[in-house]
Amino acid sequence: MALGFFEKKEERNKAKYSAGFSLMEVLVGVAVFVILGLAIYQTYSSLSNLMRQSRLKVTAAALANEQLEIIRNLSYADVGIVSGVPAGKIPREQTLNRDGVDFLVTSTIRNIDDSFDGTIGGSPNDLSPADYKLVEIEISCASCRNFQSLFFNTHVAPLALETASENGALFVRVFDANGQPVQGASVHIRNNDQEPPIVIDDTTNNEGMLQVVDAPPGVEVYEIRVSKTGYSEERTYEPDEPENPNPVKPHATVAAQQLTQISFSIDKTSVLDFSSVSVACAPVAGIDFSLLGTKLIGEDPDVLKYSSSQSTDGSGRRTISGLEWDNYNLYLTDAAYDLIGVIPTLPLALIPDSEQDVKLVVAAKDPKSLMVTVKDSSTRLPLSNASVTLSKSGHSDTLTTGRGFLRQSDWSGGAGQADFINETKYFDSDGNIEINDPAGQIKLKKIFDEYELSGNLTSSTFDTGSASDFHQVFWQPLAQDPGTGEDAVRFQIATNNDKAVWVFRGPDGTSGTFYDLSNNNINAIHNGDRYLRYKTYLQTASSTLTPIVADFSFTFTSDCVPPGQVLFSGLSSGKSDKYNLTVSKDGYHTFKDKVKIVDAWQQKEVILSP
Repeated sequence: MALGFFEKKEERNKAKYSAGFSLMEVLVGVAVFVILGLAIYQTYSSLSNLMRQSRLKVTAAALANEQLEIIRNLSYADVGIVSGVPAGKIPREQTLNRDGVDFLVTSTIRNIDDSFDGTIGGSPNDLSPADYKLVEIEISCASCRNFQSLFFNTHVAPLALETASENGALFVRVFDANGQPVQGASVHIRNNDQEPPIVIDDTTNNEGMLQVVDAPPGVEVYEIRVSKTGYSEERTYEPDEPENPNPVKPHATVAAQQLTQISFSIDKTSVLDFSSVSVACAPVAGIDFSLLGTKLIGEDPDVLKYSSSQSTDGSGRRTISGLEWDNYNLYLTDAAYDLIGVIPTLPLALIPDSEQDVKLVVAAKDPKSLMVTVKDSSTRLPLSNASVTLSKSGHSDTLTTGRGFLRQSDWSGGAGQADFINETKYFDSDGNIEINDPAGQIKLKKIFDEYELSGNLTSSTFDTGSASDFHQVFWQPLAQDPGTGEDAVRFQIATNNDKAVWVFRGPDGTSGTFYDLSNNNINAIHNGDRYLRYKTYLQTASSTLTPIVADFSFTFTSDCVPPGQVLFSGLSSGKSDKYNLTVSKDGYHTFKDKVKIVDAWQQKEVILSP
């Protein structure tokens, strides 16, 4: 009987194992196989890519050595770029196939004015400045994945002693809006008076300079264009052209045995985001306007560098990118609407590498309208609560400008003030801020002749009077001593409607970022609030230097009432129709003038002095 039991058990085990694997076991096995397969494939792929990259670099290096060897076997006079300076037999660019791969070979050859025997225009003046040549070979491959360009260079010197040259030198200097050198800027130079024409495409060095030595002389024959990816562009212009007969920067002149220096200013481009709205903040579509810069490329007559016609889209929006830093004005050219005001006020001061929101407040066209903008003489910011009266015989109309900005420029009254009543006081600080040395600015406190490395200060509560839209934040000075390090001055902003909970935020609307650039847009998360506080953070990289804040302000509007602006409409015009304009505000001198209404819409800017 026992034997029968074990026989039956053995039969069950055989049945179990003969049934095969379960579905779960199969899936697990497949997953393990796939993971191992992927790992092996990725390892093989990585090794294959590394081997290919290594082979490409070896091929590129051999190609560069080949080109350098060709140059070394040329006569010294032939070592140069075709139609370049120095002129020679080397193409600027050539595509060569090696190992089945197309490589782009870019050659750059420059004359070098070595200081051992003086420099052109220097002391002593070197009348033979082309002492030797610098040769640079760049090997690139557009079709090669993850291939980094390779650079090779060498010097080539003449066998014989140098001889006097009747050529000159052209130095191109490139700097940004702050006067700092721009390295790596592309410089295109062309001289069509030579046969064949001279064409130079090169880049500036670390000092923002490109030196073209031993350039053939000529009067206003060197066309120059300077650019850089993401930057504005500047160039020279042909004199006596119909559209620009008297250019501010004509083509460059090179005199025999003389140094010509010419400077160009470029910087990162910026963006203007326009929205056209009604007084009730409803979008108004299809508003036509002209946008004009103030920089000139020609004089007598004036020729603007930037001038364009624009129109907002079906949502009342228009974004214009690639704009150079400048002060921009605009004029409505729309057939159905007049401009009531602009937020912020005109002119639009656009700084490099920034994005600024611009609100065009419009209303149905009313013949003969006058827009008056009132600004403070020192800050050029719009003034709120200014009384503007336009009158003539039998007519008088008085309007009040919207609140445009609030400002603090003195903290010497000390801490402990919750609401911004006394303009010299603030709410609190961490104790590391100096407020009275001198009065009118804040900086890090000095202890035993060393500044604290960081500190912060929180303002009193600013009251905008009603639910508001906040636009830009400003402070002075715009630049700090470089020794204080990056982000030496930063701000955060907190707003609410109950003065109870203050959450300080940066430009992305979170507490983890900071406003570190003056004239920055305030995040829209604050819109609709009435009360505002700011918190400033100062820090320094050196205990011997401190950042300084001398002025803080912000612009805002209540709903869509433009700051510092009023519009008078339904006016009359005629030879005898002159209006008396009177603008007054507490603490400012009263402004008086006469205005003649000529155009269907015109504007008047009034500057009030304290």
